Amino acid sequence: MVHSLSGGLATRRQALAALACTGLSAAWAAPRLPRITLAGPPAIVSAPLIHMAETGALSGLAERTEFTAWRDPDQLRMMALGGKADVLAMPSNVAANLFNRGAGVTLLNISTWGALWIVTRDAQRKALQDFKGEEIAVPFRGDMPDIVLQLLAAKQGLDPLRDFRIRYVPTPMEAMQLLITRRVSHALLTEPGVSLAMRKTRSFPVGLVAPDLHRGADLQQEWGRLYQRAPRVPQAGIAAVGAVRGQPQVLAAVEQAYARSLAWCRNNAMECGRMMARHIDLLTPDAVADAIAVSQMNAVPALQAREELEFFFGQLMARNPGLLGGKLPAAGFYGGAGGV
Repeated sequence: MVHSLSGGLATRRQALAALACTGLSAAWAAPRLPRITLAGPPAIVSAPLIHMAETGALSGLAERTEFTAWRDPDQLRMMALGGKADVLAMPSNVAANLFNRGAGVTLLNISTWGALWIVTRDAQRKALQDFKGEEIAVPFRGDMPDIVLQLLAAKQGLDPLRDFRIRYVPTPMEAMQLLITRRVSHALLTEPGVSLAMRKTRSFPVGLVAPDLHRGADLQQEWGRLYQRAPRVPQAGIAAVGAVRGQPQVLAAVEQAYARSLAWCRNNAMECGRMMARHIDLLTPDAVADAIAVSQMNAVPALQAREELEFFFGQLMARNPGLLGGKLPAAGFYGGAGGV
């Protein structure tokens, strides 16, 4: 009996040691949650969340892990304020705005650092100033990616509403449809919308037929050139809302699982595309795989990304403080890698 008990204890110690290596030992010790709900947009930032849900990456934390998609920032805000999800992929400025409004948000990481392009029918237009006087379809007025476009235009002395003919539409998919159906010649899109538009028009890969669409202005490169910084923008990441914010072991496990799933998506782009296409209408595996190949995806804990976030937020404050809720978010906003 004593021998059996000691063997059992040794086995348990080994199991806990193995869990500690993955950062889930604390989660193992805590009671499992009935469910964890992950949510994100039809954008590449959601790919790791979908992988986490499909593979049971958080089974040590919860009985069930679910993914649900949000279609626009208004729905995102309602989900965050209404407690409809535990972890949401969201634009960095929306996370800061919700935090400043007392919504209970902890930013865990920034993972999307570059996924914005102006897609065009004119291969000669490569920089933002090349689109002066042109009509551009732009989704999500007053949110990403519109605010990046406005910052970059103003930085080079252009008035975004006078020097361009901005055609605002509710969602990126609607901007893409306008482009594909030739109702506009240029659209500001985020991945995988860029790759999807090019696939649908057979613009990628390039074959015997001249491509119909081209990647025009790369807004990440424009950012680096105009601000004399690295060509990357802290565009989006994941944030915890509601009760899970008070469970550090849950936040740490989610952050680590997201980073592992992102690495898996990079290494298994087509299979990741198939997963994403099962959850989000209109997306195709090929387009997602293309998007993974060109997007700047790197899961940087929010605390480590703070300097770049505060530079970005500073530009927003100078242009429109309301985008952030009137002030820079306090230290408690930044979670991840010791910040939770």
